[in-house]
Amino acid sequence: MACSAVCISHATGAGGEEVGRLVAGDLGFLFVDDEIVAQAAADGGIHSEEVADEERRKSLAARLVEALGQGGEAWAVSDGSSPSPEARRSDEIRALIRETIAQTATRGRVVIVAHGASHVVPRGPEALCVLVTASPMTRARRVGEAKGLDDAGAMREVKREDAARRDFLRRFYGVDDELPTQYDLVVSTDVLSVEQAARLVVQAASG
Repeated sequence: MACSAVCISHATGAGGEEVGRLVAGDLGFLFVDDEIVAQAAADGGIHSEEVADEERRKSLAARLVEALGQGGEAWAVSDGSSPSPEARRSDEIRALIRETIAQTATRGRVVIVAHGASHVVPRGPEALCVLVTASPMTRARRVGEAKGLDDAGAMREVKREDAARRDFLRRFYGVDDELPTQYDLVVSTDVLSVEQAARLVVQAASG
């Protein structure tokens, strides 16, 4: 049975976002990442107090999903001014993003590279949860090339991002140790190219 939702988690420098975009293109699915959802929330002028209430948050999430499905066309969910950067980073906005991810997966025909989606969407035949990873050395080399950092600086950046990822998974999903068994497919881009990794994911998602 073909999957209707592909959730891709990734380590910094592993190429997970690039894999996700290729998979979405090959499958003809909508591509959604953190930036897209957060920007939609910002464009809608959402305030943290609006999303603190569970029922209102679900309604807002449903409207976000509708907007994403229309290609991110201009829309509004509030007549207030845009929230401050601090408000956008609040726990309430994160909760809204998680709710949006869950509803987006239910909508189907989507590749989600956002906010620990593999830990939001229920495991089952309709969803494929993927981890894209690589060794620290490989990831540091890519980060260094992308950001113009020397070897030491790139490795520090990778370690910082890895620590932030561990903290995020622990705080939001209670995941103390990220394990391969938490995913349906684990792909390493140490040897595989991004294109090869994407083909494997497409094959797995196609059933």
